[in-house]
Amino acid sequence: MTSDTRTRLVLVATVLGSSMAFLDAFVVNVALPTIDEELGLGLTGEQWIFLSYSLALAALYLPAGALGDRYGYVTTFVAGVTGFAAASIVAGAAPTGSVLIGARAVQGVFGALLTPSSLALLRATYRDEAGRAIGSWTAWTGIATALGPVVGGALVEAVSWRAIFLLNVPLAAVTVAAALASRDTCRTERRHRHLDVPGIVLGAVGIGALTYALVQGPKDGFGSGVVLGAFALAAVALAGFGLVEWRSAEPMMPLSLFRIRQLSVANLATFFIYAALGSALFFLVLFAQSVLGYSPPEAGLVVIPISLSLLLLAARFGRAADRIGPRPFLVGGPLLIGAGLALLGRLDADSTYWADVFPPLLIFSVGLAATVPAVTSAALKPAPDGLSGIASGINTTISRLGQLLAVAALGIVVSLVFGAGGNPFEIGHRSAGDLGEAADAFQWAMWVAAALAATGALVSGVGLPAGRSETPRAAGTS
Repeated sequence: MTSDTRTRLVLVATVLGSSMAFLDAFVVNVALPTIDEELGLGLTGEQWIFLSYSLALAALYLPAGALGDRYGYVTTFVAGVTGFAAASIVAGAAPTGSVLIGARAVQGVFGALLTPSSLALLRATYRDEAGRAIGSWTAWTGIATALGPVVGGALVEAVSWRAIFLLNVPLAAVTVAAALASRDTCRTERRHRHLDVPGIVLGAVGIGALTYALVQGPKDGFGSGVVLGAFALAAVALAGFGLVEWRSAEPMMPLSLFRIRQLSVANLATFFIYAALGSALFFLVLFAQSVLGYSPPEAGLVVIPISLSLLLLAARFGRAADRIGPRPFLVGGPLLIGAGLALLGRLDADSTYWADVFPPLLIFSVGLAATVPAVTSAALKPAPDGLSGIASGINTTISRLGQLLAVAALGIVVSLVFGAGGNPFEIGHRSAGDLGEAADAFQWAMWVAAALAATGALVSGVGLPAGRSETPRAAGTS
């Protein structure tokens, strides 16, 4: 097998593995009514099917990245895929809601290994061309995520809700085969490093508690005792995590990483950019259904231009960022994102898709295709060899928290604009006045999201050096 073939197999494996984790974060939503009918979950059970997976996933990105640095990215990736498939079999055969919720949590544990290991594998394999590889990874995982609910809905209707979990098994087999066949391309074992168990535990508890608070806050109220307790636990655990990492001889997350200027700036930009992306897409789909009157499948099709733009442009932009450096793309891309969002902020109840929604969404999509490969590559390339996993875990965690925090914060903004409380995006027969207030709330959300994207561009423009960045050749652990 040629070196080029092995390199391509790395990309295939990482796309398939990451797509499994991304898909299972969302595809289960279309099956929840059917699952509830068979297993009798109730609303709380339905919420925990989603929440158990999401909490485990977000809480363990950092430890998962460190495990990749410790045991090797291929080894960790294959373990993640295999464990994910095994948990999927249990989920697909679950006789009760409790078993299904437990299996979803285990899916999240192993799913957390997939994205950091995927990105670290791409960085270690493609090195100075990592931007191109990450662009292709972004494009294909984006397509898979967009098509997931459609495929999931078809499986639920034609076969059973259990099929959406069992489908992971053949995908996992292909993924493992591709990863093992490409193994010699990426030798990354760092077995002499010790595991920072206190750091792993404190980091997981801190991020998990913070994620829970951000997810439950909009539902239960940020002043509720449970949410405040989760915030307090997150603060204590994360403070302890920082202290442990500062004092440890071999920390899970060496704080010296943040002295690398490009890495720190790229992660700060990631926070603002993904805050804009996550919140904008969340409210756009709600607006399409509640104000424009689209059906759920039609609302899903609204964002198809984003997937197509990523497929056609992300790898090309990533290749260009490898050649001339990430700064132009991390200034221009977020500005295009912000411009598209600002134009979406002009929508109202009388807007039509092709005249009013599609043009700004196309601008947004091109900006997204320019931004994502460049910002991910910029956050990984400067990391020393042997620390790509934790660098990927940091970037993935920051992107996730940025989205959650922005959705929670913009939910408050939307409620304030709506005025009377309640949900401005409630679906059903509503008066013209209600639709007007919902449109006003959506417009404010888009303008705030546009400001977040512009802030990401400002951070990149001020903080990133001009020119291309080289991938370090020497490992570092301090």
